[in-house]
Parts: sequence; structure tokens; C-alpha cells
Amino acid sequence: MIVSRIVKAWALKGLGGWYCDDKQAILEGAERDGYVYKGRPLTPGFRTIREPGEALLVTLVGEDGSVGEGDCVSVTYAGGAGRERPFHTEDYLERVNERVLPWLLGRSWDRFRDAVAELEAFCQGLSLHSAIQYGLSQALLSLAASAERCTVTEVVCREYGLPLPERPVPVGIQTGDDRYLGADKAILKGADVLPHGLIKTEEDFGLRGERLIAYGRWLVGRIDRLAGLGYTPTIHFDVYGCLGKAFQCDVERMVAFLLKLEEAVRPYDLQIESPVEMASQAAQIEKMAQLCAGLREAGGGVQIIVDEWCNTLEDIRAFAAAGACDMVQIKMPDLGSVADTIEAVLCCKAAGVGAYLGGSCNETAVSARISVGIALATRADQMLAKPGMGVDEALMIVKNEMARALVRVAAMP
Repeated sequence: MIVSRIVKAWALKGLGGWYCDDKQAILEGAERDGYVYKGRPLTPGFRTIREPGEALLVTLVGEDGSVGEGDCVSVTYAGGAGRERPFHTEDYLERVNERVLPWLLGRSWDRFRDAVAELEAFCQGLSLHSAIQYGLSQALLSLAASAERCTVTEVVCREYGLPLPERPVPVGIQTGDDRYLGADKAILKGADVLPHGLIKTEEDFGLRGERLIAYGRWLVGRIDRLAGLGYTPTIHFDVYGCLGKAFQCDVERMVAFLLKLEEAVRPYDLQIESPVEMASQAAQIEKMAQLCAGLREAGGGVQIIVDEWCNTLEDIRAFAAAGACDMVQIKMPDLGSVADTIEAVLCCKAAGVGAYLGGSCNETAVSARISVGIALATRADQMLAKPGMGVDEALMIVKNEMARALVRVAAMP
């Protein structure tokens, strides 16, 4: 039995790795007050504009002494672009402890995939947040690895018929608002993809993007100054729809700007996440497809990454089929079960679209380590260093876990 018979299970309230922010209120000009914002939230489900992230910590114990852990969390920008509301543990703790965990007790499975499929079917009628399936499926995958005395990577490779990995997955960081000192940290520690940058307002982007171009040029100079020869990171900016706002979603003007930005960050490759944020998924797919086509026609090499309105496995398939992105930011908590995350990466690869195994700065060390195992097994094109916005801590957790997992996999007969 891969998943040992479960004899003990518990769930308790814990902390997320960062905060949940009402992005709509922030983008509409909420005033900063130290580390919080003044005013009332605009997105349903938020109690304040910035809330401390919450987690529901799940532990499963098998009769053979195996232990599985998983953490239920939501993404930072919950409640927008088709996402579920922010996750509050008190809304679900009682149901998990009184309905879900008793259902798990006494059960065992021959495969992780069978376990998580039964869990999904059971949870469908309980009106549970996607965060619950995210944490519970982590715990089942972790329990399977513990029972087999192997890594999460090996469990996933075996069950999905994938070859064992031999090399690490490139890791990208988030600087948050501290995009200058954060970039220095990322460069000094050799992050593969940087800086994300949190470019979300005209103050960050500029009226027509001039501030982002200046920042890109500064970043190139900083890499040249602080890093040794041979360090060639990918430059990644998440612009939260600023491109669309600055250029009224005019594809020709947006393409012209992206070509200029691409030139500013040479010789490094450029990724742009969420260049536009439309009011519906259909509009988002249409505009992103037009932008990708326009860039290809202009000979640009910028990779366009989709995030907003791309929350589920079905959404990912829709964007890929429409040619509406070069890469998908797979927001793991939004997908719910980690089995859907695995399928999402495999779906991207089958469609010829890059798979960026992401998630949220609001995740935990437990969910980050399990994400590493999945990224290695599925050979994701890159993954997010998480949790938090401090750069150092997230990069340490993810890089160290990846190094350990690769050594263990290589050492197995």
C-alpha cells in the first residue's frame, strides 16, 4: 500500500507566509498607512484591505508510522479574476475536523492518485474552499512518500509514468515593493529568474512605461556589477495590467513598448506576466492572444505569461488552445488538488506552452517543499520561490529542498 492506513489525523489553525491583499482597493488608490491600507475593502470576503495570511495545518499518520503534512492556504490576491474569496480558517476548521478527517481515518490506498480522486469526490458536496483540497492533497502525497520511504518526486514520477529528474528547475523570486534591495539579494544568491517586481501602479510603471524601462536598465547594470561571468538570469516583470492601462489595450502600441523594454534588458531574456487585465475571461483570452500574435509578427522574443483568469485546469487548457500565452503561471492553491497541478504542467507541455509552477507568497514552507517535488517530477520550466516576499528565505527553502531531492533520487537503486 502506497498510502498507509490512516490511524490519526488532525487540523489546526496556522499562519500563511505573507498577507492577503484586496487588489481592487489598492489599484483604486487605497492610501498606505505603514504596512496596512486605510479605507474599506472592495472585494467580497475581505475584512480589511490587507489581512494576515491564514493556514489550516493538516497532519495524517499511518499505522506504519508514516506521516503526511499539508497546509491549506489561499493566494494573496484572492477574490478577483474568478478566484475564490480569501481563506479564513475559522470558516472551515470545524467542518474539516468533524467531516473530512473522520472520513479519512481507517482508509488506505494503493496509489496516491486513487486517494486524491476519492478525496475530491467526497469534498465536492461539502462546499469547501479550494485551499482545503490543496492542503489535504499535499498531506496525502506527503504520506505516500513517507510510507514508501522515498521523495515526493519519486511518487509522482512512478504514478504518472515520468522519468526521474536529473537537473534542477530554474527558480524565480519575488521582491515585493522592495524591488531594488530585493534585486540585489536575488543577484547575489544567483536566482534564475528575477525580480518579479510587483509593478502594479503608475508610480511603478510610469505614464507610458518609462519608469519600468529605467528600472530594467538599472537591473542590467546591477547584474553586471554584482554577478560574475556566466550568470544569465531571465528578467521577469509582473505588471498587473499596467500595459493595458497605459496604452488603452492597443495591441500595436503595447507591442512597440515591449520591444523597447526587451532592448533595454538585453542581453537577458524577458518575461512579462499579466500585461493586461480584462473584465472577463473571454476578453482576457482574446486580448492576450492578439498580443502574443502581434509580438510574434514583430519578431519579439518576449515571453507572455498568463495569470489572471487562469485559475483552474480547464482555464489553462482554454488559454493554451487559444494561443493566448507563451507560459502559464500555475497558481497551485487556486487549482485545489495538487493532482490538478501535476496535470496542469503536463497539459502545458503537451500544448507546447511553458509551465511556470507558481503559487503565492502567502503559502508555507510545507507547501513550498511539496511544490519542489512536483516541479522536479513534471520538469516544470520554472518555479516560484515561496513563501514570503523576503527573497532570502523563500530561495533558501526551495533551492535547498531541490538539492536534497535530486541527491536522494540519484542515490536510489
